[in-house]
Amino acid sequence: MTTEPLIILVEDEEHLATGLIFNLQAEGYRTHHESDGDAALAYLLAAPQEGPEAPSAILLDCMLPGTDGFAIARALRAAKRFVPVLMLTARSRTEDILEGLEAGADDYLPKPFDLNILLVRLKTLLRRTAWQATTAASIVEPSPPDEYAFDHHLIRFDALELIAPHATTHLTLMEADLLRYLTDREGKIVPRKEILEQVWRVHEDTDTRAIDNFIVRLRRYIETDPGNPVHLLTVRGVGYKFVS
Repeated sequence: MTTEPLIILVEDEEHLATGLIFNLQAEGYRTHHESDGDAALAYLLAAPQEGPEAPSAILLDCMLPGTDGFAIARALRAAKRFVPVLMLTARSRTEDILEGLEAGADDYLPKPFDLNILLVRLKTLLRRTAWQATTAASIVEPSPPDEYAFDHHLIRFDALELIAPHATTHLTLMEADLLRYLTDREGKIVPRKEILEQVWRVHEDTDTRAIDNFIVRLRRYIETDPGNPVHLLTVRGVGYKFVS
C-alpha cells in the first residue's frame, strides 16, 4: 500500500494557504497546515521521522507570527531533522534568499510565485529525497558512487553526507550543489556571481559578498582549522577556489 507524501505547509496568509492546500491535495498530496511559527516548530519537532505520518517536505513561509521561518529551519537542522524545506519568501533580496539557504532551506521561491513552478520544485525535492533513500537501501548491483574524496574526507552527493574522520555531516541540497560545483572545478577560481547564478539561480547585476557567511559554514565542515582554510579558499575580490 502506497502512502502519498505528507506536505507540511507553514503559512499565515489565509487565502494563500487555502489555495495551496486545495492544489496540493488535487495533486494527490496529504497536507498539514500551521499558521503560527511557534505552533509549527512544536509540531515539526514532535512529528515522527519515519512512517506514514512523517513529514515528506515542508513549505515554509519566512515571515510568520511567533518564530519566523529562518529560525524554524535552523531549529530543525539543530535537532537533526532533515526534512526537505522549500522556503517561501516575500523578500527577494539576495541577502534574504541566502539567509534562508544558510538557515538550512533546500530551495526557495519568492512571492508572488507561479503555482506550477512551486509544484515542480516540490516534486524535485521529493524525487531527490526518494532517490537518496532508495540508493541507501538498495541491495542490487550498485552504480558508480556519486562522491568526491579528498584529505580523509568523503562527500557523498547521493546520500547528502560529508564524512570526516570524526564526524558525519548531513548536507542540504544547496550545500551539496555548491560543493559539487566547486569540486567539479577543483583548482579553478569561481566568481561569487557565478555561484549565485549557476548554483542558486539568483541573478544580480553586481557582485555580492552575501554568500560569504555560507562559505564560512562549509569551512566548519571540511577544514581542520576553519580560520586558516586549505581547501575552500577565498580569492580576494573575486570568489572562491576549492583545492583538494
